[in-house]
Amino acid sequence: MLNTTKKYPVLMVQGTTSDAGKSTVVAALCRLLKRQGVRVVPMKPQNMALNSAVTVDGGEIGRAQALQAQAAGLLPHTDMNPVLLKPSSDIGAQVIIHGKVRSDMNARDYHNYKTTAMQAVLESYTRLQQQYDSIIVEGAGSPAEINLRDRDIANMGFAEAVDCPVILVADIDRGGVFAHFIGTLACLSETEQQRIIGFVINRFRGDISLLEPGLRWLEQKTGKPVLAVLPYLHGLHLDAEDAIQSSQTGTGQFRIIVPALPHISNHTDFDALRAHSDVNLQFIGPGQPIPPADLIILPGSKNTRADLDWVMQQGWPAAINNHLRYGGKLIGICGGYQMLGHVISDPHGVEGVPGDSEGLGLLDIGTELTREKRLEQVSGFCAFGDDSDAVGGMTEKATMKRAAVTGYEIHMGTTWASNDTRPAFVINGQDEGSRSPDDRILGSYLHGMFDAPDACAALLAWSGYQGQQRVDLNALREQSLDRVADACGPLLAALQKLP
Repeated sequence: MLNTTKKYPVLMVQGTTSDAGKSTVVAALCRLLKRQGVRVVPMKPQNMALNSAVTVDGGEIGRAQALQAQAAGLLPHTDMNPVLLKPSSDIGAQVIIHGKVRSDMNARDYHNYKTTAMQAVLESYTRLQQQYDSIIVEGAGSPAEINLRDRDIANMGFAEAVDCPVILVADIDRGGVFAHFIGTLACLSETEQQRIIGFVINRFRGDISLLEPGLRWLEQKTGKPVLAVLPYLHGLHLDAEDAIQSSQTGTGQFRIIVPALPHISNHTDFDALRAHSDVNLQFIGPGQPIPPADLIILPGSKNTRADLDWVMQQGWPAAINNHLRYGGKLIGICGGYQMLGHVISDPHGVEGVPGDSEGLGLLDIGTELTREKRLEQVSGFCAFGDDSDAVGGMTEKATMKRAAVTGYEIHMGTTWASNDTRPAFVINGQDEGSRSPDDRILGSYLHGMFDAPDACAALLAWSGYQGQQRVDLNALREQSLDRVADACGPLLAALQKLP
């Protein structure tokens, strides 16, 4: 068994490329070890992602590590991802250490900061070692990036520091899988090559017998075993680490469109909608025509003022006004909520050059960006439904009939609303978010508002959906975790049989 009493109390999963399947393999191994009664915990020393989650200790980590924590039966904690980088431009990022914002840095400054960041990583590693039998560590990108090897904390730099073995994953669906393995090894030092105990081929589909000659060649060429060939699994519902996987999902009749903002964050907000059989959800990129829709959603953003400029340049204001004129509904989430107001003020230069940006003016609200980031898991209920709304409060009867909602807030800024707006939700007994007087526009800071089945159904009904289909995202996620774990069973067995 892969625990402290055997060979590998710590195992690192690295990939030949980004999106090779590292996150999924780590989640699968965590679920498998949990089934065997091992106290297992995931860890990613450094992550670069705009999809994040709020932790039980009030911090912020990559969304993939929250998923891996769920696979291990744990609540997400900042030690699972001690360093998180949230890009705000092509050359700069917000640096988050142990769940809290440390600074905004450009790439060169962060490179110099890595020795300090490594200390935070090792502190988290030590704490996890003291609490768990097994740590399954995920690398970042590829260890073959020669320009990043100096002061590396994400891949072999971490593996060398803690002296742990590594398995190397490659995605055969991309093509060139054998070249990926051989090329990666060639870029590593001799000690780093020795640290790799085997290969994993991911996303294979076809006749395995046609692959076997290549497997034998790879093992003879490198002297390292192919530990597993993992199948291509269709229909998984797992949180994406960062990139939007598809521009369009679903073939349903209820049409939802989302602008693919340059700095879009937490697009996992839409996972429940992607899984809904009656929903056709489409991300609209730059220069693409804006199709008719039942609902438009403005998503979260890591750089709200810059993305608001992009929205203006793409002609979205005219499209949104036309959409509303013909009876469509509009939702803004977090940064998208801030865009709906009259102004976004940044007096402290939180997102760049200090100044004000004129908003879309669709809600009677305004926002001032602040240096303090709000990080909180929240719950409450929807402030809309079959009963009539009353500004400034709701009857006890109406409250009891509202759909329950859960989610989390991650934002830097405070928003004021006029008395003419009505709340979107009631969170911890307080009104949250805003709705327009005609009830066509809803804005909220609540990420994950579609995740709970009742809330998703209520929001879609508010948006005009008349069907009865419901989605339980967490149940789909659990089923997917079990599927990937079952598929990785041979990998764990091979690891446990290594001499």
